[in-house]
Parts: sequence; C-alpha cells; structure tokens
Amino acid sequence: MKNLIANYLETLRKATGEMDWSPVEVLAKALYEAVQQGRCVYLCGNGGSAGNAVHLANDFLYGIAPDGRAMKVEALTANTSVLTCLGNDIGYDNIFAHQLQVKAEAGDILIVLSGSGNSTNIIRALEAAKQKNMQSFAILGFGGGKAKALADVAIHFAVDDMQIAEDTQLIVGHMLMQHLNQELKRV
Repeated sequence: MKNLIANYLETLRKATGEMDWSPVEVLAKALYEAVQQGRCVYLCGNGGSAGNAVHLANDFLYGIAPDGRAMKVEALTANTSVLTCLGNDIGYDNIFAHQLQVKAEAGDILIVLSGSGNSTNIIRALEAAKQKNMQSFAILGFGGGKAKALADVAIHFAVDDMQIAEDTQLIVGHMLMQHLNQELKRV
C-alpha cells in the first residue's frame, strides 16, 4: 500500500505540476461573469465524471455564496428519469445534447468533464453548445480526445490514469469555488 500511495501522489503531483493553468483562469472569469449576468452553467460527464458534475453543481450553487448570490447551475447528469427516458427514446449519445437544446440559452456555459474526451454524448453536448452560441469548457485527462479540439477552452491534464483524471476535475472545481467565493465577498 505504501508504494501505491507514493506512486499515486507522485502521478497527481506530476499531472498538476506540469499543467498550464491559464485556461482555468479563463473559466474563472467566465463563471464570475455568468453569476453577475444571471446566465446558467451546465455540467456533464459519464461515470465518476457524472458524479463530479453533480458535486460541482452543488458547490457552485451553494458553496460560492451561501447568501443566495450564487450561480444558476445544473448538472445534466442529476435527473435519472430524464437520463433514462432520453437514453431509451433517443439514445444515450444524445442525453446531454437534447437537454441543452431544450434548456440552454446563448451565452450560457457548458463544462464537460471527461477522462478520455471521446464519449459521444460529451462530443454531442459540445456540438449542441456551439449551435446554441454557448461558451464551452472541457476538463480532460489522457490525450484530451475529440473534446480537446471541440471545446472553446480545454483544461487538459496529460495523465493516463482515470482516477487521477477525475481527481483533477474536482481540484479545478474546488479552486473555482474558492475563487468565486472570495470574489463575491468583495462585491
């Protein structure tokens, strides 16, 4: 176990230490403007990334400003009735894109969370965001996949480990939450 702990932490340190953090600053600015302008933020992902989308939606709704000045945010992964209906009726590849086509407005923000960046439902969500004139961001691992080129801004951690790729999603999300909390205290 000691070797696993040391190797895991070293891989996480390397992934975060070799990272260009400037795209996170771009996302932070976009999220702050979304709060100020009342625009909505949508998050989605599959598997552990789906759970992270729900976690971060909670943090952005309450954690950034418990006094109620937080952002309008929704995890597209949270409603199991919607997911199973859409998956059954129009296909799993369309579960996020369809929700965006119905709910999203121009200027809203989409954040996709993906280890590989190649899941078809993530790619279609990014395509729907472009059609709706939304800003799109992707937090990605491995090689970044198709999502890396399709997102307006990619936050890419070049790590070939799914668990660490999912850890980086929460690291970025928690940094954003703390940043927004500090910024909103100033206004």
